[in-house]
Amino acid sequence: MAEDLAVGGGGGAAAPDPDGPDGVRMTWNSWPRSKVEASKCVVPVAASVAPIRSSPSLVVLPYSPLHCKPPCAAVLNPFARVDFAAKIWICPFCFSRNHFPPHYAGISEANVPGELYPQCTTVEYAPPPLDAAAPPPLPVFLFVLDTCLIEEELGFVKSAMRRAVGLLPDQALVGLITFGTQVHLHELGFADMSKIYVFRGTKEITKEQILDQLGLSASGVRHGAVAGAPGYPKGPQANGFHPSTSVNRFLLPTSDCEYTLNSLLDELQMDQWPVEAGNRPLRCTGVALSVAAGLLGACNAGTGARIIALVGGPCTIGPGMIVSKDLSEPVRSHKDLDKDAAPHFHKAVKFYDNLAKQLVNQGHVLDLFASALDQVGVAEMKVAVERTGGLVVLAESFGHSVFKDSFKQIFEDGEQSLGLSFNGTLEINCSKDIKIQGIIGPCTSLEKKGALCADTVVGQGNTTSWKMCGLDRSTCLTVFFDISPSERSNQPGIPNPQLYVQFLTNYQNPEGQMRLRVTTITRTWVDGSNTEELVEGFDQETAAVVLARYISLKMEMEEEFDATRWLDRSLIRLCSRFGNYRKDDPSSFTLHPNFSILPQFIFNLRRSQFVQVFNNSPDETAYFRMLLNRESVSNSVVMIQPSLISYSFNSPPTPALLDVASISADRILLLDSYFSIVIFHGMTIAQWRNMGYQNQPEHQAFGLLLQAPHDDAQMIIRDRFPVPRLVICDQHGSQARFLLAKLNPSATYNSAQEVVPGSDVIFTDDVSLRVFCEHLQRLAVQS
Repeated sequence: MAEDLAVGGGGGAAAPDPDGPDGVRMTWNSWPRSKVEASKCVVPVAASVAPIRSSPSLVVLPYSPLHCKPPCAAVLNPFARVDFAAKIWICPFCFSRNHFPPHYAGISEANVPGELYPQCTTVEYAPPPLDAAAPPPLPVFLFVLDTCLIEEELGFVKSAMRRAVGLLPDQALVGLITFGTQVHLHELGFADMSKIYVFRGTKEITKEQILDQLGLSASGVRHGAVAGAPGYPKGPQANGFHPSTSVNRFLLPTSDCEYTLNSLLDELQMDQWPVEAGNRPLRCTGVALSVAAGLLGACNAGTGARIIALVGGPCTIGPGMIVSKDLSEPVRSHKDLDKDAAPHFHKAVKFYDNLAKQLVNQGHVLDLFASALDQVGVAEMKVAVERTGGLVVLAESFGHSVFKDSFKQIFEDGEQSLGLSFNGTLEINCSKDIKIQGIIGPCTSLEKKGALCADTVVGQGNTTSWKMCGLDRSTCLTVFFDISPSERSNQPGIPNPQLYVQFLTNYQNPEGQMRLRVTTITRTWVDGSNTEELVEGFDQETAAVVLARYISLKMEMEEEFDATRWLDRSLIRLCSRFGNYRKDDPSSFTLHPNFSILPQFIFNLRRSQFVQVFNNSPDETAYFRMLLNRESVSNSVVMIQPSLISYSFNSPPTPALLDVASISADRILLLDSYFSIVIFHGMTIAQWRNMGYQNQPEHQAFGLLLQAPHDDAQMIIRDRFPVPRLVICDQHGSQARFLLAKLNPSATYNSAQEVVPGSDVIFTDDVSLRVFCEHLQRLAVQS
């Protein structure tokens, strides 16, 4: 078995579209009928769901859906049984009989509505708006810009902002807040001169205080903006603001304020507050985000808005502070967090937790662009970004392509568009005997408890409904299920072999229209003792990703949790249950193809940045986990087990083993680890390149060989958000570590005498995949 595993591909075999038209992948596609049998399966029964992923085959229906009777409220779908003569449909979830309304009178076997087509398990409803004359609500982009930056970094931010404003639709509403020692809210509607509202950065400030200071509170309106005055509009406005407020002094359509905004950016300078020797700049990130959330609180409910925070260093004063201004105090590390020696951490997390609740209540999103060599507080802000469905990008500088290209992608339309949507809610319906434990991913529980809620909670649980203030085409959630058969389920008779799960996603698309995406899937119940049927329905890629997300959550929530030990025990139990072997004979051990790559995934997961956190800062760990929790299974697999492609004169580009043995002096390797792309030149290739052979006409083939991995890397970079870091290195060079750290150490300094000339060794005491698999075989077959 070790030989079989050692030759597994770099990233696991994947079909052209492994998520299928529904965007749903499950760990088990055949479900055991009892709780006990489910626990014996080791890997949780879970689904990875992409609620609004784009699909060329998606059917859009221009009318409202038909719901089953309360409390079920499931939507009509292809699995409903229909009596065309009696005009009745039977719900597959609760078996209630529902009459079709009069406008369905024309349906028959030959005239079926779109939602009943067998292939339309996912449809999108686009009913006409109640008020056809009212324009759709306009999206709001509120930029929150850190000015405690060096001149060069501030210049990079300003040029990125100008590009972003130029890409925004003319009617999108824009606002600007800058902050350093104090918070400056710019009144863009006052074009005669630069008018700013200043907030002190040292003190926590409530939403009511902010609105009161700006003259936007319900109790009083600032002079010059009196509701009902001549020329002042009455009733709710199309721009999403209440008429009794003058919030549109701060948030203006791009077409009206582009010149003012660009002028402000031209004049914007570094924070003028003096920084004493041995001190950090005074930066009040927490107050700035509070002011942004408070300002957006003046918008009408249902207005989609994003706070786009551009932060270049740690918060050192006021709420959300992560470190003091004194440079002698280091920013917290994982060791400090483990020892509870980070004095500001829990207080800052509590502050951002409250900010998250406010933003979720308002339906607004927090996006974070953190660019600094030091930590900025991503670990503390994680709760606010993740619960609101925000985007996060971590880069070393605002001048780096990771920031510049990722920031630009947010505002692009057409094929490059991320499809940013607002105000999403997800509801889940299940067959009886299935309960929902919770969701890991960018969402918040709406605490809508019911019969479908499980006793065990994973992530955002105790509900059947979740809020997603922000979501996009790549947003992915992991739903954990509990199998809880009732006594009625075990009554004699022929049980229903099918189970059903329905996902209902209400959201506001980028054009401001409300849509409902309905995905209904079916799977089969099987006898849990019948391992053959369970094995046939196992998805090892989804299982690896679900386990990675699950242990990442447990590492955050449980202080003494040993992730490596938990993974090892789980894998041994899984192989012992589903492997084929003779007792106490490791050489007889084999795994079904549906399980064969899982040990390799777990081996790489144990060595990954998700488990081995002490090589990274808490900010980096939080960043990696946020992306792991929101990306598709295919992308998450690459984070766990990078893909490796080899380029040489002897063959076309081919997948290579993720092993140090793949390094050769006459090869170029392209490593995709999701967060970074590495182009690695073997020793001979690097020498030829340095001699300029690629520029000589007789060595044209060498020039093409050098260019091929760069072209492939650009294709990967173009389709990914956030944009990965590109590292170009040579064998034995300092940056070769980016490749070596990801490779299986089959050749180490202990086996250097066996190394082939031109290859490489890894200086580590870590076990190799072969040794790992040998231990696994021995332990799995033990009596």
